[in-house]
Amino acid sequence: MDIDGLNLGLLILRLATGLMIIAHGYNHVFRGGKIQGTAGWFASMGMKPGIVHAWTASLTEFGAGAMLCLGLLTPLAAAGVLGVMVVAFMTAHRTNGFFIFRPGQGWEYVGFISMVCLALGATGGGEWSLDHAAGWELSGLGWFAVTAIGGIGGAGLLLAAFWRPEKKPAT
Repeated sequence: MDIDGLNLGLLILRLATGLMIIAHGYNHVFRGGKIQGTAGWFASMGMKPGIVHAWTASLTEFGAGAMLCLGLLTPLAAAGVLGVMVVAFMTAHRTNGFFIFRPGQGWEYVGFISMVCLALGATGGGEWSLDHAAGWELSGLGWFAVTAIGGIGGAGLLLAAFWRPEKKPAT
């Protein structure tokens, strides 16, 4: 196996995912309805109080995205992004089908980013990362488990504590 090819691939994957999720957080805070609009949208999906969750999601996207770009504590950064994607799946996308272009936006985007995060949790940041520069070996099944449990478990706890969607009337 060409180790430089593997490291280049991991760098590209980390940068693409990290920059994309940073842009997502930037959009929540500074574009469209800004953070207040994001808060209203979150509250409308049952995430109460909306402003707290708008800031929590946005700051997680900024921080975890930057950490992925740098390859810093890569499995933990991947867990942060995974947690955001799991919450987005549950609150906004799961009932809209697979494809993102479907009405209400399907779950293909959040599903794909979730799988990327799980993969980065297993592989770590590679040799071209701050993890490697610090001498940390953050790859393997144990770190995959940290990413999966941290992301999915953290999202589950957040949803259990704060997600209160409105009940739809029976027809």
